[in-house]
Amino acid sequence: MAHLMAGQWLLLLMWMAECAQSRATRARTELLNVCMDAKHHKEKPGPEDKLHDQCSPWKTNACCSTNTSQEAHKDISYLYRFNWNHCGTMTPECKRHFIQDTCLYECSPNLGPWIQQVDQSWRKERILDVPLCKEDCVLWWEDCKSSFTCKSNWHKGWNWTSGHNECPVGASCHPFTFYFPTPAVLCEKIWSHSYKLSNYSRGSGRCIQMWFDPAQGNPNEEVARFYAEVMSGAGLREAWLLVCSLSLVLFWVLS
Repeated sequence: MAHLMAGQWLLLLMWMAECAQSRATRARTELLNVCMDAKHHKEKPGPEDKLHDQCSPWKTNACCSTNTSQEAHKDISYLYRFNWNHCGTMTPECKRHFIQDTCLYECSPNLGPWIQQVDQSWRKERILDVPLCKEDCVLWWEDCKSSFTCKSNWHKGWNWTSGHNECPVGASCHPFTFYFPTPAVLCEKIWSHSYKLSNYSRGSGRCIQMWFDPAQGNPNEEVARFYAEVMSGAGLREAWLLVCSLSLVLFWVLS
């Protein structure tokens, strides 16, 4: 009887190990080449030959449409009715980073490892703590030093009564460095921690690049694969720890 029970337990443990492996593989696959469930994203990524200007690096495989890419370059576009010039005219050097940020957010199919579910009226998913290459973050901050804003978190707290964002009552316009004293504060705080300043550099395969040369391929594909492997590996380790624990219990019961 004891041997029969032992055999049944062993079969159960083998099945659990197989399930753990299968879940890890499926989780890794589901993190790659995906689009967010958000306001303007396509359901699935695919070619978009006519993506506009700064969004064009994603044309071979994009989560954005041509129309979305065009709107990403406009002031107070229909995308989010967001006014970059809420404290006077934003410099072109600064604005190009926000356009590129919008292109990355709307077009990239390589943000899967950082997609989180949210309960918001305009989207069901968001990105959180995407490791942005340090050069991209530092240059963004440097190029925006001479522009002005009135808030450090641009996701919320605006006055929308005019149909687009305006500074809330009591908020004063100051140079970017007043609200964003360091590159890390800018990249991490401006969109509620959508990004995280990475210690890695461009080309390392360990951080997401806002800017890249499409002729050299999309480096963010490798980055997404790396972090998907890391995340699925963590889940697999947890499952195997459970299996090992049950094995010890089985050994104790039968000894």
